[in-house]
Formats: sequence, C-alpha cells, structure tokens
Amino acid sequence: MREKGKILYIASTFGHLASFHRPYLQWFACQGYEVHAAAGGALCDLEGVSRFISLPLEKSMFSPKNLAAVRALYRLMRKERYDMISLHTSLAAFFARLAVFLLGKRRPCVMNTVHGYLFDKDTRWTKRILLLGAERMTAPVTDWLLTMNQQDAEIACKYHLGKKQRCTKGMGVDFTRFTPPTQPQREELRRRLGLKPSDLVLIYAAEFSGRKNQAMLIQAMQGLPENVILLLPGQGDLREACRMQAGKAGLVDRVRFPGFVRDMENLYRAADICVSSSRIEGLPFNLMEAMACGLPVVASAIKGHEDLVCNGENGFLYPFGDVGAFSQAVKHLMEEKLRQRMGESARHSVQRFGIERVFPELTVLYENAVKDFR
Repeated sequence: MREKGKILYIASTFGHLASFHRPYLQWFACQGYEVHAAAGGALCDLEGVSRFISLPLEKSMFSPKNLAAVRALYRLMRKERYDMISLHTSLAAFFARLAVFLLGKRRPCVMNTVHGYLFDKDTRWTKRILLLGAERMTAPVTDWLLTMNQQDAEIACKYHLGKKQRCTKGMGVDFTRFTPPTQPQREELRRRLGLKPSDLVLIYAAEFSGRKNQAMLIQAMQGLPENVILLLPGQGDLREACRMQAGKAGLVDRVRFPGFVRDMENLYRAADICVSSSRIEGLPFNLMEAMACGLPVVASAIKGHEDLVCNGENGFLYPFGDVGAFSQAVKHLMEEKLRQRMGESARHSVQRFGIERVFPELTVLYENAVKDFR
C-alpha cells in the first residue's frame, strides 16, 4: 500500500490549471503524492505534475468528443487507481464524474471545486434545468463539494449536490504584485498610456463574450462625460464586434482595447474605477486584483460580485444590464474623496481572499478528503 497516493486533477484546459492551481499541485507533490493532470487545450508547464493526459474536451455539452473523453478517463482511472480526483470547471467536472460512475464501488474520492455554476435564479428555465440536472445526476459520486460564493453554496445545499459541502474563499489570489501605486508611479503609468490628469479611467479586464457583456459598458459610455475613458483589456470572440460598436458610437478615443496584457497591475494602477458588466461569476480574480490595487468597484449585482462588493462601502452594485444605474454609480465616484475612501475600503476588504490565508484552509480540506477514502 502506498504511503501517500495518487491525485488526478481534471479541468477543461491546462491553462485553467496553470492560472489557478499551481500552488496546490506543487503542495501535493511536496507532500509525497504522485500528481497527474488531465485537460484539454495546449499543455502548460506545471511544477509538481508527473504525468499529463490530453483530453478531447469541447465546450458543447453534446459534442461526441466529450464522450470520447469519458472513455479515456474511465480507462485512466481504472488503471491508475487514484486516491482522489480534484475536479475543476463545470464541463470537465460533469464528464469526469460520468467516468467515475462507470468505475462502480471501486472508485476514488471525488472533490468538485465549483468555480461558479453557469446558472442562477435568473437563468432561463431551459438552461437552468439542463445544467442543474447535470449537477444533480452526478451528485451521488461527488464526495466533497467546494463552492466560492454564497449563492452557489445555497444552490448546492438546496439540491444536495455533494455529500460534504464547504463554502470557501476561492483558490486564493497572490496580491504581491497588486498594490496601490505611489503618486509618481501613477502619473508615469498614465503618461505612458496617453491619459490626461483630468481623465476618469474605468477598467474591465475580461474575455470578450456574451456573458461578460462589454457591449453594455460601451453603450453606457455614450451618456458619460467626455473625460471618462474605458479600458477593455482581454481577448475573445466578441472583441472585434465591440470595437465596431465603439467606432459606430464615435468612441474610438474613449474606449480602448489593449488586448492581452501581462502586467495587469500597471493598468489597474493607472485606472480610477474597476467596473464589471458580467452576467454570472464564481469569485472573479479581475475584481479582486483591482481592489487590491486600491480601486473602488462598480459591478453588476450578481453572484460572485455580491460576495466582494458591499454596496456603498467599497463600491456600488447595480442591476444587471441597467445602463442608467451603472452610469449613475460612475458619476457618484467622480468625487475624488469618495473614490479614495471606497478604494481604501476595497483594498482592505479583499485581503481575506489572499493566497496566504486561503491556502492553509484548502490544503486541510484536501488532506481530509484523501483520508476519507484511505
């Protein structure tokens, strides 16, 4: 019998594992576990992982390739006899649990980390039935269920989506790089970006997609003062459509598309307000990183945002898609003293999500999960 054991991490892409799970993969390896990673997309260098398994996962739930991934995972699990499977991202977690079902009673411990259910109380009923049905179907093989926001925790509890449930503070954010700038640093960063001292700079770093809803922010810019600038770093399928929308609205100079940015901390330090128009979230890193840099937040009142933003204290929440309410909140924050006060509150309130606080809590849960099936 192995002194430690084998752990299998599964996600839709290796990029996801690289972005959110590096410290935990390394930790398992340092504890003496053999760590494997199975995912789709391009391979990434992940310290601590001794074996990489490419999966033919596709975003469409009904793609035949996803069934091929189920077969591949079943064969892998049967051969390797893992002690624990750590699941991440909704699609990968669903198909991986189908493979676990096929194992019968001789199966590993399954921990599903929910990075945000893709449905909530306001989701259209057809989509909600499909997605919630998938979670309920796979609940019998979900031994541990970790959620990241209050609404998801309530959904999981109401529908009994996991045997043991914990609401966590996410995966933890390394705030080392994300600190407020000195005044000279801020002035220099704004100068490099071609920003005027009088400009009020909004920033929303996100993939360009319907769910992230950048189109609403561009629409709102038409009713905001001329000195308001919107930075939209990121890539995605709808980026070009958003550029065209900004051009048609005469906002070429006021809505800017920096593309993929490696040093996001410098964009946050040059900005005044972090904004979000997202429809649904888990526990968004972009807001937390901006808050750590001292930015107040104007965000849609949805799950994930509500766990970070206390309305009127470290920012404002507005009804999803409400252009008028969003614009009014931005106008309130044109007052510099209010911006500074809320920014300082944001910086302090987000520290509880720092990796140094979250990491010890999660690793205790991981150890307990493995022990359950030893």
